[in-house]
Amino acid sequence: MAVGAKAAHLSFVAHVLAVAGAVMVLVWCIYFLGGLAWEATNKALIFNIHPVLMLIGLVIIGGQAIMSYKSLPLRKEVKKVIHLVLHAIALILGIIGIYAAFKNHNESGISNLYSLHSWLGIALISLYGIQWIYGFLVFFFPGGSLGLRSSSLPWHVLFGLVVYVLIVSNATLGYLEKLTFLESGGLAKYGSEALLVNFTAIVTILYGAFVIMTAISPPPQEDDNGYSAI
Repeated sequence: MAVGAKAAHLSFVAHVLAVAGAVMVLVWCIYFLGGLAWEATNKALIFNIHPVLMLIGLVIIGGQAIMSYKSLPLRKEVKKVIHLVLHAIALILGIIGIYAAFKNHNESGISNLYSLHSWLGIALISLYGIQWIYGFLVFFFPGGSLGLRSSSLPWHVLFGLVVYVLIVSNATLGYLEKLTFLESGGLAKYGSEALLVNFTAIVTILYGAFVIMTAISPPPQEDDNGYSAI
């Protein structure tokens, strides 16, 4: 399945949205929420690490890893390494981001894993890790047989895209959850911070959409650089 637009054109829009999303979440967490800190008397500063790393890590860098196979006019082996490394970075940042949320809750006396967002988050980071480990072992080192790689590839791609869509969806759910907490604490529903959070969620959804469209679009050189060449 492929869309008519070229991968490079679609990925350019995704790159712009990625920069916009990263700037917006940083403005929200640093300017409106007071900053980021690993150790602080104000435990909310610890939690602020969570949305920053989840968006920049799992959503943005994870999306870049997905698009790398279709948007970069490079040799297959080079793109394989880029794909692998970017996903590893996204996974590590995601794990740190989730740990920051647990750290904030534990030090603030707040219960863990009480919301749908948190349940999905644990499930998705686990699936993301399993996907990365399987891809590393089968497609990189030590590498599976040609038959195993050929039969695994469509499922690896499909599973990766499904997990990514769920990650973007859960990120949006996280914005909603945090904004609801803030508004219940007195934040103006139509104030600048509330609008920023909602627009950040919209940019996140649009970025995810363009990542998926890039992934199903024709690569720069269909025979050499597509997923099927692995």
